Amino acid sequence: MVNMEISPDLVNAIIEHAHAFDVKEAETDPDSGSNPTDDGDLDVLQDTPGDLTGADLRAVIEALNVDQAAELVALMWIGRGEYDGQEWAHAVKRARERATGPTSRYLMGVPMLGDYLQDGLQAVLDAGVRDDA
Repeated sequence: MVNMEISPDLVNAIIEHAHAFDVKEAETDPDSGSNPTDDGDLDVLQDTPGDLTGADLRAVIEALNVDQAAELVALMWIGRGEYDGQEWAHAVKRARERATGPTSRYLMGVPMLGDYLQDGLQAVLDAGVRDDA
């Protein structure tokens, strides 16, 4: 039986942050000059300097130890279809080998990160990988 160091609960918390981050878009018009009441509805989806969604996700990922970070990358790859859940140990090994920079920068650059992590976690658990965290 293969084990996971990162807990599914922590992965689920990261998934929630990632889903919130995924729906953000770059700020397009900070001073649109239209109706302020209507602008508030659109602005919620814009990533602005005061918005902590990206900063929160980055902080959570950067707080992971090296093994947890490699496992998170492996989960994303599995969710994206590069590996299947049965290849957990191999995917984690490759993630460790290929780590060259901040894991947060790499993962936050992946569109649909939350969906990939969710699918990867489910595939790994379905494959019988045990939570040791």
